[in-house]
Amino acid sequence: MKPMTHFLSLLLLLICLLATVHGGGHDYQDALSKCILFFEGQRSGVLPQDQRQSWRANSGLSDGWTYNTDLTGGYYDAGDNVKFGFPMAFTTTMLAWSVIEFGDSMPPNEHRNALVALRWGTDYLLKTVSQPNRIFVQVGDPIIDHNCWERPEDMDTARTVYAVDSPNPASDVAGETAAALSASSMAFRSSDPSYADTLLRNAMKAFEFADTYRGAYSDNANVRDGVCPFYCDFDGYQDELLWSAAWLRRVTQDGGYLDYIQNNGKTLGAEDNINEFGWDNKHAGLNVLISKEVLEGNMYNLESYKSSADSFMCTLIPESSSSHIEYTPAGLIYKPGGSNLQHVTSISFLLLVYANYLARTSRSLNCGNIDVSPTTLRQIAKKQVDYILGDNPMGLSYMVGYSDHYPQRIHHRGSSLPSIKDHPQPIACKEGSVYFNSSNPNPNPLVGALVGGPGEDDVYEDDRADFRKSEPTTYINAPFVGVLAYFVANPSPN
Repeated sequence: MKPMTHFLSLLLLLICLLATVHGGGHDYQDALSKCILFFEGQRSGVLPQDQRQSWRANSGLSDGWTYNTDLTGGYYDAGDNVKFGFPMAFTTTMLAWSVIEFGDSMPPNEHRNALVALRWGTDYLLKTVSQPNRIFVQVGDPIIDHNCWERPEDMDTARTVYAVDSPNPASDVAGETAAALSASSMAFRSSDPSYADTLLRNAMKAFEFADTYRGAYSDNANVRDGVCPFYCDFDGYQDELLWSAAWLRRVTQDGGYLDYIQNNGKTLGAEDNINEFGWDNKHAGLNVLISKEVLEGNMYNLESYKSSADSFMCTLIPESSSSHIEYTPAGLIYKPGGSNLQHVTSISFLLLVYANYLARTSRSLNCGNIDVSPTTLRQIAKKQVDYILGDNPMGLSYMVGYSDHYPQRIHHRGSSLPSIKDHPQPIACKEGSVYFNSSNPNPNPLVGALVGGPGEDDVYEDDRADFRKSEPTTYINAPFVGVLAYFVANPSPN
């Protein structure tokens, strides 16, 4: 009987391994919990008593003093200590959209945690538009900051405040801030209607600033040296105007915003760059967002947006004649340029949202030579998620703290330096270099952080210095919150 017992044990092990390879072994709820927890490690300002990333402490407490205003709070966007307004606003929009579309799929405690993460962003964004005809777009000099390797709690670098005053334009940042605040007002409507009203009122004000003074914020000489080359507006400001108008339309159902989209779509290039979606280019997300009302029959004159959304989805289907999105040999969506997982998580989010819109209206997608069902879109997204969580040639989870095998040397100052709790003495700007250059694992795991991910060959070296692969960002995680919430409720999509 012993050989048979041994055989059965091996067979069971093989079945378990196969289940893991095919995604059956993933704990999406655990991944969701960690994905939201990540944002607590990126907090700036005074941390609350229930702070769970306990190696962090208060930081950036004088932010805004040069303008005699309170600009504390918000998020550090990545592994540095700068608060970049453009990506922070997009992060906030995507957290809100995650709650709007998939909040019902979240366990109640994680739904609350997601709203807490969202409010940390919106409370700060409200401060950035608190003064008439001015928007604060950044805190921290990135050149000086990037020349140091120090904990946010030790910051002794210039906390330069970058502001744009009318009539100088900031349509991109103001537009994305309007989108973030309006989407967030929808996310908070049922739990905190008064706060939702405040968010919506300020969203309208930010949109008016964005539309009245049209242009890219990074064209302004007074902020260009601070925001470029990190978060310049590379793809134009027009998409943010339409994106914010589309969100205000969704939230308010006001016909004025519908008229704005109809009257400005062509002049603002609504159909340009449809294959991009991220902190700088909103076109694919804009097309998906507007398609909801087109599919529901509420926007007959905006069919072109749905056609563009269809076209984008078809580019993701390998079997489609219009497929042209690159995949790695193991099946990960890949776009050159670094920090690839930002594309993977945002595109996966759009796949699931569009699949839901199609399914609710009993539609499918025609990609020329093939018809594509909502289930197919969900399966593509699931393959991306499972790859990120460990179903890849490296056998590596690209989320810190998920599974037993994940990146140990992420490009992140607070994570890689000793915690101020363990090492209360300040670590000066250049004193941190020894930790940056160390081959040791980071002492403070930034649980839930998604790194930039592997290269086009599916290889990841776990090198702290290779920031394109090893640096986490808030805008990689934000759409993944919604993606994981969907799979918590639908682990085997159909």
